[in-house]
Amino acid sequence: MDTEDHKALREAVAALGKRHGLQGDTTQLWSEAGKLGYLGVNLPEAYGGGGGGISELSIVLEELGAAGCPLLMLVVSPAICGTVIARFGTETQKQQWLPALADGTRLMAFGITEPDAGSNSHRITTTARKDGTDWLLTGRKVFISGVDIADATLIVGRTEDARTGRLKPCLFIVPRDTPGFTRRPIDMELNAAEKQFELTLDDVRLPADALVGDEDAGLLQLFAGLNPERIMTAAFAIGMGRHALTKAVDYARDRTVWDTPIGAHQAIAHPLAQAHIDLELARLMMQKAAALYDAGDDVGAGEAANMAKYAAGEACVKAVDQAVHTLGGNGLTREYGLARLITAARVARIAPVSREMILNYVSHQTLGLPKSY
Repeated sequence: MDTEDHKALREAVAALGKRHGLQGDTTQLWSEAGKLGYLGVNLPEAYGGGGGGISELSIVLEELGAAGCPLLMLVVSPAICGTVIARFGTETQKQQWLPALADGTRLMAFGITEPDAGSNSHRITTTARKDGTDWLLTGRKVFISGVDIADATLIVGRTEDARTGRLKPCLFIVPRDTPGFTRRPIDMELNAAEKQFELTLDDVRLPADALVGDEDAGLLQLFAGLNPERIMTAAFAIGMGRHALTKAVDYARDRTVWDTPIGAHQAIAHPLAQAHIDLELARLMMQKAAALYDAGDDVGAGEAANMAKYAAGEACVKAVDQAVHTLGGNGLTREYGLARLITAARVARIAPVSREMILNYVSHQTLGLPKSY
């Protein structure tokens, strides 16, 4: 359940979202949200943040989504990158990045997905090798959001363990204009303000202080960012589902056929009620995951975050689908703005990890069933 502070935050962010509404360019909304302190609610107060956690940041994204103007980069810049730097960055990195991420004056993208590895950190081939005190990064990334508007990208690479020869994940801050760091836009059917890119790193030279955290920490640092990513993706999906459902309910209440509003018919009303229930259940799991993460329970948060992301993705797709059907032909018109959500809703099923891989995680990690791979 929301605390009084959480309720106040919801109301304030909802009012901001209502003022902006549907828009193609989110630059002004991002700037205003930063000035009001919403972008950095999860970051430490000592570095300009709100001192809260992912619980608070997920509320911001959910309410903006419910108003029809979700900020996808909230998932990436403050939730993933800000969290990782706050937990593992040097004092210099914290001073350089956290205040600017919190007030929205700087953005950071996140690069993990690769053409042949997906998001499987064990198969990442982007490698980092030492050259004196510098690092040299080589590899490729795909489906990286907002690289063109981000000041830097937090790249997941792998370094060789001198003792075992095995590769282990490490995180590097790569400024946008670094030589050898190039991007190519991916032509997407998805109509979103944030564009997707393929990245190429060709012997990108970075100073020693580009490394975030300890090069021996490996998966610990990586999952410090991936659990918030899943929680925030759930918030993104729940907000989108709520937005679609609100439009459908308003339409069903007002649209009258044979002297009766169509919402009076159970064939219309019951599916909308089911969609609402599914969204509320997904929100409860999201809140549980956020609470566990903010309490420092990374293991418990990992399980709950995966479940929340799965539940929210499914609930969002069903809510959007039912909303479109409720409006009939109007559900496909530009006027009502639901058709664009048909594609967007699928994002939460696919990214940042597919629903099938979450089912694998739950069957192996939670239920203790053997792997098929």
